Amino acid sequence: MTARVALYYAPAASDPLTAAGAAWLGRDIVTNAPVRQPDVPDIQAITAEPRVYGFHATLKPPMRLIGGWRPLMSAVREMTAGIAPFDLPRLEVADLHGFLALRETSPCPPLQALADVCVEHLDPFRQPPGADELARRRSAKLSAEQDAMLVRWGYPYVFGSWFFHMTLTRRLSQPEKAAIMPAADAWFAPALALPRRVEDVCLFTQAASGAAFTLAERFRLRG
Repeated sequence: MTARVALYYAPAASDPLTAAGAAWLGRDIVTNAPVRQPDVPDIQAITAEPRVYGFHATLKPPMRLIGGWRPLMSAVREMTAGIAPFDLPRLEVADLHGFLALRETSPCPPLQALADVCVEHLDPFRQPPGADELARRRSAKLSAEQDAMLVRWGYPYVFGSWFFHMTLTRRLSQPEKAAIMPAADAWFAPALALPRRVEDVCLFTQAASGAAFTLAERFRLRG
């Protein structure tokens, strides 16, 4: 089975950040339709990788599903019933190991707690990774802690290794970053100036390997 599901944070449909992110990456996460990108050098190429995943921040990493779609939906509803909405710190365009991404500008314990509970609560629905996937992940020279997370949770960057990020580009060279980062700052500045709350989580699906992830359903935080 090659289909995968993931639980992501994505700003509300009415949030200007949603339209800004869709245009920057060149794809609408709901319709999967292309969106005209800003006039930035090589933007189609440098956004090709994050375009597949859509504009989001990962909470429960992509996983092959076991246990059925309906039980998964029930589990997400049960989980979100006990989580209260919270304010998201202001975001900014940041250099993340050579990638550009939106990062929070101050610590947000409720955000970390949300990611933690998503990973743990939905893990019974995760098909364990195969040997090829484990080898591919380990080629990134994981720390001992990250390798332990990979074995236990199927992904190395969870719990203490997790960090909020909304990926905007592939890894950039220094000359590329010098040109692209000011453009990204200017493009996202109007939306990032607005306050926002985390009021739901989003279930994304990927029909087959290499296919684009699309938004299947939003689940309100009702705690």
